[in-house]
Amino acid sequence: NSDKEKEKEKWSPNSWKKRKALQLPDYDDDVILQTSLKRLRKCSPLVFAGEVRSLHGRLEKACNGEAFLFMGGDCAETFEEFHVDKVRDTFRVMLQMSLVITFGASLPVIKVGRMAGQFAKPRSSATETKNGITLPSFRGDIVNRSDFNAEARRTNPA
Repeated sequence: NSDKEKEKEKWSPNSWKKRKALQLPDYDDDVILQTSLKRLRKCSPLVFAGEVRSLHGRLEKACNGEAFLFMGGDCAETFEEFHVDKVRDTFRVMLQMSLVITFGASLPVIKVGRMAGQFAKPRSSATETKNGITLPSFRGDIVNRSDFNAEARRTNPA
């Protein structure tokens, strides 16, 4: 598409479906991938529909100047960095900050936390080269491992 054609395309809730996904990892073992996807489909959602509806109403108040939106959290880069103590400490700081904001702004504070959002990483290149050796790029702990060797860089959805 040319720039003019892109400008003409209107955004809609489903417009993303027209786009090509460019940053997807290639999984070389479809059986393991499908087994992992099947297991994930059985998991409970991380956020429930009622929470989303409640947040929507509260965000409307923020848009009208009747509340303050406070977003915070942590982008844990590896599974090793993500543990209950770090989440608890981050949450404690967010609560303390929201109390200060409530007092200073004289408005209710809508707290939105983002925890461990960086387990998968988009990359501009599918591969990286070090000392003449080319391997798949590290795409985050949920896809492969950061060690620079062929086994670590193999995609593993399990």
